Amino acid sequence: MAITDSLRGITCPMVTPFDDGSIDDAALTELLEHLQAGGIDAVFPCGTTGEFPALTAAEQRHVIETTVEHAEVPVVAGAAATSVEDTIAAIDRAGDAGADAAAIVAPYFTTANAPAGNHQFFETVLQDASLPILLYNIPQCTGQRIEPETVAAVAEHDRVVGIKDSSGDLEYFLSVLEKTPAEFLCLQGYDALLVPALRMGADGGINALSNVVPDVLRAAFERADDERGRVLQRDAISPLFEACTTHGFAPATKTALTERGVIPSDEVRSPLVPVDDPGTETIGDALETALAVDER
Repeated sequence: MAITDSLRGITCPMVTPFDDGSIDDAALTELLEHLQAGGIDAVFPCGTTGEFPALTAAEQRHVIETTVEHAEVPVVAGAAATSVEDTIAAIDRAGDAGADAAAIVAPYFTTANAPAGNHQFFETVLQDASLPILLYNIPQCTGQRIEPETVAAVAEHDRVVGIKDSSGDLEYFLSVLEKTPAEFLCLQGYDALLVPALRMGADGGINALSNVVPDVLRAAFERADDERGRVLQRDAISPLFEACTTHGFAPATKTALTERGVIPSDEVRSPLVPVDDPGTETIGDALETALAVDER
C-alpha cells in the first residue's frame, strides 16, 4: 500500500488558513508549496491543527479537495466524528475528495464505558470504510485514550495502516509498539518526543511544527539515530514546541507561519483566539533559534 511508504517519514497536519472568516485557498496552496519544498512526505488536512471542529462538512471537503489538487504527496484526511454513521460519512467524503487515507479518533464527549465499546466502534466503522484508516490517539481532546489492547486488536484489520499517537505518553507509545505487528505503523504525534520515539522504533511522525519548519523535522527524522538528530530535537524542536503549547497548536502554528511569511494571517475560528503579543514574541524568538540551529 503506497500510503504506508509515505507515512514512514514526516507527515504534516496542516493548518487551515482563513481570510475574513473564509477558507483562504491561495494561502493553503502556498502552504503546500512551502511544505513540499521542505521535504514533507505526506499531508494531513482537517486534523486538530487544521481546526476541523470549526469547519462544516462542506468546508472539510473543500479543504481536502484543494489539498489533493495541489499536493504532490499523499493525503491523509481527518475524518473524526462521534457516531459510526458520521465517521463512515466523513471517510466517504474524504475519499470522494481524492484523499489516499483517513484518520479517525475514539468518540469524544460520550466516552466508552469499557474498552470493548471503542473496539466495537472501530470494528463497525472498518467494516464499511472506503479508505485505508489511520487511528488517531489524542486523549486530551477526546477525553479517552485508545487502549493498547484495543489498538492491538484493531491492528489485525486489513483496512488499518497504523496509529498517530499525540498523547505525549512515551510509555503508552512503547506499549502500542510492542503489542502491534511490524507492518502496523506507529507514528509519533507529540513533537517533543519525535526523536526519542524514532530511536525506540517509531516509523515516523505527524507533527504540527512541520508546518513551520518542515526541513528541521525531516532532518530530525533522517538523523534520529545520530548526534545531529539529538541536537535538532534538543535545541530546535523541543524549545519551539514548548513555546507553542501554551497557546494551542492551531493559533501558535499560524503565528509561527505568519512570522515566517508563509501565510498572510494568523486568523483562527471561534472558540480559538489568536496568540497575544507577548506570546507572539516568545514564539518568534523560539522560531529564530530553531532556524539558526538548522543552519549550523
